[in-house]
Amino acid sequence: MYRQLVDSNDKAVQRGISRQELDPESRYYGGTIDPSTGIAWVNHTTGTPTDMCYWGAALANPDSIYYRDEELLNRLLLASEYVLHNQHTDGSISPGWTNYHSPPDTAFVVVGYAQLYQLLQQQDWEPMQPVLNNIRLFLERTIPVMLTGGCHTPNHRWVLCAALGFLHQLFDLEEAVQRAEQWLAEGMDITPDGEWTERSNGIYSAVSDIMLIHAARLLNRPELLEPVRLNLRMMVYLVHPTGEIVTDYSGRQDLGSVHDLSPYYLPYAILARLDGDSVFAGMADWAGESLKDPGVCSVNALVRLLLEPELQQARKVRNELPDHYEIILNGQFMREGYLEQMESAGHHGQISHSRMHTDFGAPVARIRSGLTSVTVMTEVPSFFALRHGDVRLLAVQLASYFNPGYVPMQQMTRLSSGYLLTGEQKKGYYSPIPADQLPDTAKTATSPWYLLPHQSRTVTHEQTFRVQTEVLQSENGWTLDLSGAEPEQIMMQLSFVFGAEGELSHGELLETDEGHYLWKGGALRYTCGEDWIELNGGELGHLAATVREAKLPDKCKVVLVNFLTPFHKTIHISLSPSLALKR
Repeated sequence: MYRQLVDSNDKAVQRGISRQELDPESRYYGGTIDPSTGIAWVNHTTGTPTDMCYWGAALANPDSIYYRDEELLNRLLLASEYVLHNQHTDGSISPGWTNYHSPPDTAFVVVGYAQLYQLLQQQDWEPMQPVLNNIRLFLERTIPVMLTGGCHTPNHRWVLCAALGFLHQLFDLEEAVQRAEQWLAEGMDITPDGEWTERSNGIYSAVSDIMLIHAARLLNRPELLEPVRLNLRMMVYLVHPTGEIVTDYSGRQDLGSVHDLSPYYLPYAILARLDGDSVFAGMADWAGESLKDPGVCSVNALVRLLLEPELQQARKVRNELPDHYEIILNGQFMREGYLEQMESAGHHGQISHSRMHTDFGAPVARIRSGLTSVTVMTEVPSFFALRHGDVRLLAVQLASYFNPGYVPMQQMTRLSSGYLLTGEQKKGYYSPIPADQLPDTAKTATSPWYLLPHQSRTVTHEQTFRVQTEVLQSENGWTLDLSGAEPEQIMMQLSFVFGAEGELSHGELLETDEGHYLWKGGALRYTCGEDWIELNGGELGHLAATVREAKLPDKCKVVLVNFLTPFHKTIHISLSPSLALKR
């Protein structure tokens, strides 16, 4: 793994060199250009600090072809000057996406930059000193914003704590510890089964893990490793056979996107060494196979391995990872009890520049049988997803015109051969505001709608729509049994979202203007490589190609089943023969 990281880092060095702006007249002089925007950013992902970490790791490593390369050192110095020039006077940076003068995005850079500084500081090489001076100056300038700055999202708190820990270590800054303690006093946002608030297995769970590992060490708070251990144990069951992370129920931008295990390499490797945990060791090795480069500035794996050489040693003990299991995550979590306390929190369900994440702790079932992997989930648009060898059924989603959009399943109950999912929606109308509660503007020539006390309206003619789905395992696949009754003649749409890489065949399909398919009937087969799944149960009960507020994904093959309430709809999903026998 170490040799692989060194080689991939050297390649990343070359890519960064080719993108560095060397025209002194350019506003980006010294920075590395992000090819997707044509701009040199100062952020921890697509920005110049990430290339600086690649370059610094190469310059400091005798195993690199760029070890103590003076030309690369000159490039690094130019880049460090660019970063300084683009740091705001308050010490913060603006990453280039929405968050301007952003304390948390500055914290991401601090975490990466501080580790780079520590690595370069170990080098007994006088020409490196100007770079060290620039990096230290940048970090010193961030102290005011780190001591006073706030956040948007739950994971930002732990990034800020890690950054404050590094500043405390570098500058012996007791105020940094005190500020971190304020964040930590809010408590850990994790369920007993190991799920973080944002349910973001592809991105932010790994962020919370590594940042709390840093904070535990730097702030002398070893108890902060306990939630990390919980999440890492949970993640054992949230990876498809190919190494793709389960993102089907995420509360962030990784929802339904393809992510691999690479962000978990450092958390698993560090905890495997610290705990002597053979499962963590096995997961670290699996995650390491996904590492195409050392990672962005804040989580550069090679920088960490050079700072902790013991991580480079081969793990002596590793467990075989489970490939046959059935587990419900958060099945015993008392989510309803927490939700009932929301009113007493006083925020009235409103939060600025973020979201409440009330889906936190919703149950998720994971079933794995060799190369077949199934997810059954609640509180998100999709309630079922399946991988079968190369076949990817990314989502099965139920939408309606009742409260236009997807109908999320809210409850999950274990059955003898599967799961019962139920969902309920209410929608009513609102009466006139009582005369004694009307504002003065109501009596004038102009009475703006937004000045009326809408909270004073009473509900009339409220309707309740209930649906349920039984997700049942069959001898050669799965059966989805959906039902719903009143109100009558609600247009419904069941969508099957397949990976774009496969092919649809058979079945009676009508292509829509949007490039999706209405499935009228007949057996429908989706094939990818040698693997396939076959579906039965198509219906064309109405001709609507979409449901308002139920956006269908791009770059996928989408098959739609249309029907009306009341309905009792059954879909049979058959799988191609045993992959274990084939392979």
